[in-house]
Amino acid sequence: MMARTERTKASSHIRESLGSRIFNVVNVLLLGFIAFTTFYPFWDCFVVSFSSLKGYLATSVHLWPSEWSLEGYRYMVSSAELWSSYANSIIITVGGTAINMIITIMAAYVLSKRNLKGHRVLMFLAVFTMMFSGGIIPTYMVVKDVGLMNSLWAMILPTAVNTYNLIILRNFFLDLPAELEEAALLDGCTEAGVLFRIMLPISKPAVTTVTLFYAVDHWNDFFSAIMYINKKQQWPLQLFLRSMLFQNDAAYASGGESLFLLGQPMKMAAVMMAIIPIMCAYPFFQRYFTAGMTVGAVKG
Repeated sequence: MMARTERTKASSHIRESLGSRIFNVVNVLLLGFIAFTTFYPFWDCFVVSFSSLKGYLATSVHLWPSEWSLEGYRYMVSSAELWSSYANSIIITVGGTAINMIITIMAAYVLSKRNLKGHRVLMFLAVFTMMFSGGIIPTYMVVKDVGLMNSLWAMILPTAVNTYNLIILRNFFLDLPAELEEAALLDGCTEAGVLFRIMLPISKPAVTTVTLFYAVDHWNDFFSAIMYINKKQQWPLQLFLRSMLFQNDAAYASGGESLFLLGQPMKMAAVMMAIIPIMCAYPFFQRYFTAGMTVGAVKG
């Protein structure tokens, strides 16, 4: 009887091990496929950007440049408008993110105070903006009436606060021990001192995550520039690239003779130059970003 029981347990263990192995294999294949479909578009863009037009047209699948060329990058680097738009994007990203974080941190900290009179009403008004907004035309009219047209401020002030980021930060502050604030207040610390000397240093994951959200949004934003900025000198990088690609497509359709400048390699070089700054910054924020994604997502 005991021998039969042991054989049954051994057989069950073998079946479980086989099932686990099958699951692991399927899991690895599925995740590998997802990783490949995510990575290949970027790799294709990278390879095409270092290819000549002839090498690009030689094959439809680009795993490696068949004919290396730096003409796309040379053209982009020699463009004065590119560097001007780069400077505008940096100003918008740095300045806009700073304003976003100052307002969001202070608002989130205040809304995390449950003893604040009317905090439920204020929170409702904040959440209300996620469901209903004034719309594109009223927003455009407001920006025009306050004199922000053709100004970099038009890319910053209308999006000074993102409600989603505000909720993330507010919920993180709610999760922090109330004893820390009470001890600081008893020691004579002011509310501002509690925020900047106690709360923010221990809130690095959430603050860094929200900062990265804001920075990426500002860097990739071109729709606001289309609506509010008509002067080329004020164009951000994304709008400059969009205009350049559309012009090249139009020239190609009309039978232009410049083979390379109208080709896909130059476009991919422009795209790579647009995403390189975010790629360089992300590794420094990754550990905070991973931790911050799991905080403040449940509590209301």
